[in-house]
Amino acid sequence: MKPSDYKKDCGLVFDFHRGTTHDGPGMRTTVFLKGCPLHCAWCHNPESIDPHPALQWTERECIGCRTCVNTCQFGAVQADEEGIQIRRDWCQECYQCAEKCPPGALKVVGTYWDVDSLAAEALKDSMFFEDFEGGVTVSGGEPILQYRFVTEFLKKIKEAGQNTALDTCGLGLREAYESVYPYVDTFLYDIKLMDKNEHIRYTGMSNQLILNNLIWLIQKAGGDPDKKIWIRTPLIPGATATEENIEKIGKFLKGEVLKGIERWELCAFNNVCKDKYRKMHLEWDYRDTPLMTEDNANRFLQIARKYVGEKAVLSGLTAKD
Repeated sequence: MKPSDYKKDCGLVFDFHRGTTHDGPGMRTTVFLKGCPLHCAWCHNPESIDPHPALQWTERECIGCRTCVNTCQFGAVQADEEGIQIRRDWCQECYQCAEKCPPGALKVVGTYWDVDSLAAEALKDSMFFEDFEGGVTVSGGEPILQYRFVTEFLKKIKEAGQNTALDTCGLGLREAYESVYPYVDTFLYDIKLMDKNEHIRYTGMSNQLILNNLIWLIQKAGGDPDKKIWIRTPLIPGATATEENIEKIGKFLKGEVLKGIERWELCAFNNVCKDKYRKMHLEWDYRDTPLMTEDNANRFLQIARKYVGEKAVLSGLTAKD
């Protein structure tokens, strides 16, 4: 289905990752949906924020033929000494430029899928799920923005007998979480910052609804062994990776909240997404930020373990000191 061929009850997907081991239990297939209400300064999927299909240009694949420029009748695709430039405010979303690009250097990020087709695609890996105790994860962006579609998709996956996970920032309507709840085995729930003002500063939104939704989710699960909740905190230098922030999250999770979670995952920062920003002609404040050192990451892990014990784990790449 072409990006412009929108149909009711379809979901907008921008990527698939197969054989992942960091998006829930075991080996998984992760489906990434487009659209996010947050604008995190460190976002690793900047192409996921816009809830519409979007053009993306890859310089190393371009042969300089300017077919795209000549194709666009609206002047949205332009060329200068730095390569192809896209006037997104002029784009009429016909995507003929991408369709006619000979080497495929100009692509459309975001394709509409119906539930049955997407489920069939995700379940192609089901033979590996049983061997590696995995399943299907829905991520984003923020998949809960497309919760009606996600509900039907996860229902299909569950009907096929497979494990499911939902990766969410927690910022969504309560009715959305109530809708997907019966079909999610593991919730991967982000808690980035505890200070409301800092949360607004770095993500553009308050964290009040996020925290309220987490408390509701923990109460809803009520110790149900078939429902797992993993808290995930990205360790972003100068933002979330401060002793004060990890202490505050730890204090929040300790007590009644702690009884409802299985794991608190600290995700070490990496900058492998900087090429995505180049493709989208976007500046990224973290493009020159190096990997977190192993000792520094472990320092935050030890702080977390003061509050949640062995439920705190470290994931992601780190550099040797």
